[in-house]
Amino acid sequence: MTVGIRDVARAAGVSTATVSRALGRGPVSDALREQVEAAVRATGYRPNLSARRLRSQSAQTIGLIVADIRNPFFTAVSRAVEDAAFASGMRVILCNTDEDPAREAMYLRLMEEERVTGVIFAPTQTTADSLRETPLGFPVVLIDRTGPAGTHDSVVLDNPAAGAALVDHLVAQGYRRIGGLFGSTSSTARERRAGYEAAIARHGLTPAIRTVAPNAEAAEAEAGRWLGETDRPEALVLSNGLILMGAVRAARAHGLALPRDLALAGFDNEPWTDLVEPGLTVIEQPVAEIGAQAMRLLFERIESPEQPVRKVMLSGRMIARGSTRGR
Repeated sequence: MTVGIRDVARAAGVSTATVSRALGRGPVSDALREQVEAAVRATGYRPNLSARRLRSQSAQTIGLIVADIRNPFFTAVSRAVEDAAFASGMRVILCNTDEDPAREAMYLRLMEEERVTGVIFAPTQTTADSLRETPLGFPVVLIDRTGPAGTHDSVVLDNPAAGAALVDHLVAQGYRRIGGLFGSTSSTARERRAGYEAAIARHGLTPAIRTVAPNAEAAEAEAGRWLGETDRPEALVLSNGLILMGAVRAARAHGLALPRDLALAGFDNEPWTDLVEPGLTVIEQPVAEIGAQAMRLLFERIESPEQPVRKVMLSGRMIARGSTRGR
């Protein structure tokens, strides 16, 4: 037989309204709450979460919308967000958009329907640019990507500095024809490209830039075309871990040895980057801190909706390996 809230009220000797307040952390005394919780244990009552969500203004649930769950960076950040949410008694709804603005719009609508407490979001540039004009029924914290200035809290890497650091490292190793292969859908790629361009100009070199969809397959195809040309670069800067993976595959397909024939430097210190031979030079991102800081900003925004918009910028760490050994 299904146990309902009336059964709990009868066992506790209180009204159903009191049971609802006690289970929903409403205004009741500690003694009364303990009395209701004892009745819940005695009757085996299980609350109807769907009905509770419809009655409440918030589901105590965090939405997490990431660009590509196949990218180990987003996998690691998702874990950090989930850990922080769990520790705070929150649930997480995870959505993957594959860098598709239409899917982003659909999931934002879903978050409104689910009445989430807030959303942590890695948007495409298209969606990020529209956020100023898009009224949402919940607070949003952006991760990895930024939107229009002053619209939403964000946690990002210092991408221009990271892009420049890779170029500076390659120049110090003796490389001069340094190309850059950058993603085409996000502010992150644009900022890393800006850092690359600034460093190339500072060293008096000529930029060589191509853009691709930010996945391994597209990167492998474009890098393969580039490496087949007579004036191919001596070194490549790759703007994310999947693009780096695609470039490694393309180099192998062309029979190019790293770093004798081609140097590669990119982003994200994933285990595979140290398992290939030679290991790959990367910028390591503080993924656990990104997730934890995003949750902190979200909770603080929930508590103080009117506070100024904040941007947390974190530093990456250069890990130099054999793929950029000096010429």
